[in-house]
Amino acid sequence: MKWIKLGRVYAPSGKYGWDKTHAYIPTPYIMEDRIRVFVAFWDENKVGRLGYVDVDKENPLKVLAVSKNPVLDIGMPGTFDDNGVTPISIVKRNSSMYLYYVGWQLGVKVRYYLFSGVAISNDNGEHFERVSKAPILDRSDKELFVRTAPYVLYDEGIYKMWYLAGSEWIHIDGKAVPRYNMRYLESKNGIDWASSGKVCMNLRENEIGFGRPYVIKEKNLYKMWYSIRTIHNKYYIGYAESKDGINWVRMDEDVGISVSSSGWDSEMICFPAIVDIKDKRYMFYNGNNFGETGFGVAVLENEEF
Repeated sequence: MKWIKLGRVYAPSGKYGWDKTHAYIPTPYIMEDRIRVFVAFWDENKVGRLGYVDVDKENPLKVLAVSKNPVLDIGMPGTFDDNGVTPISIVKRNSSMYLYYVGWQLGVKVRYYLFSGVAISNDNGEHFERVSKAPILDRSDKELFVRTAPYVLYDEGIYKMWYLAGSEWIHIDGKAVPRYNMRYLESKNGIDWASSGKVCMNLRENEIGFGRPYVIKEKNLYKMWYSIRTIHNKYYIGYAESKDGINWVRMDEDVGISVSSSGWDSEMICFPAIVDIKDKRYMFYNGNNFGETGFGVAVLENEEF
C-alpha cells in the first residue's frame, strides 16, 4: 500500500467568524455531483462547530463550496456538547443521514469530557437535528471519562461501532491527558447502545490513545485506518485488518503514508478517512496540530481494491 499525496484541500479562512482555525477530522459523504467533507471549524475560543467543504469528485483538490453557517451548532449550556462538536462518521439510511459525533464539555478536576451523540439530516447535511440532548454513549462505570469517536457501519443487518473509551488520566511533562483504547459495540437501531464495549485493540508501548477509526468492509475483510497518539503528543496513521471486526491485526508499518519533509503536514498526520470514486481510492486527512492547518487528500497508488 502506497499513498500519493495530492496536496492540501482546504485551510480555515476565518471569513465567517466561527471558522477561525482548524478544519478538524474530515468526514466525507459522497453525493451525486460532489464529495461533501464535514469538519469541525474552531472559533477564537477553540470551540468547534460542524460545517462542510464540498469538493469535486473528479478532482478532490477543487473546492466547490464551503458552509457559511454551522450545520450543527454546540449544545445548550450544561449539556455534553456545550463546548464543541466534532464529526466522526455518517450512515445513510433510506433518505436520512445519521451523523455520529463527539461532544466536548469542559471539566474542573480533569480538563474535559468526551461523550458521543447522533444527529439526523434529511437535506444532505445542510442541517442536522439531534436525536437527543443527552449522549448515546454516556459515562458508565467501566468507561468513565471518554466514550468518543464512534465510527458506525451498517453491516449484516445491524449497526456496528468502533469507538474509543477509557477511565484514566495520566500526566506527561506536567500535562494531564486521557488514556483510552479501541472498543466495539453493536446496536439494532443505531441509537441505543450498551454501557460498555469489548476491547478490540490495545495500546502498545509509548502509546496513550487512538484517533477516530475509519472502517470499510471489502471482500469479507474489515479494514481500519486510525490515528495513534504517542506520549510525545504526536499522531501518526495506523492500519489494521480483521476477519470478524473484533479481533484486529495491526499492520501499521504497511499504512503507506507519513509526514512530509516540510509544510502543513510535516509535524503530524492524523484522522484519515477513505472514499472510493470510480477506480480511485482517496484518503482525506489532517496535518499539523490536529488540523489547525486544514485537511489534505492522497490517492492510493495503482493498486486494486
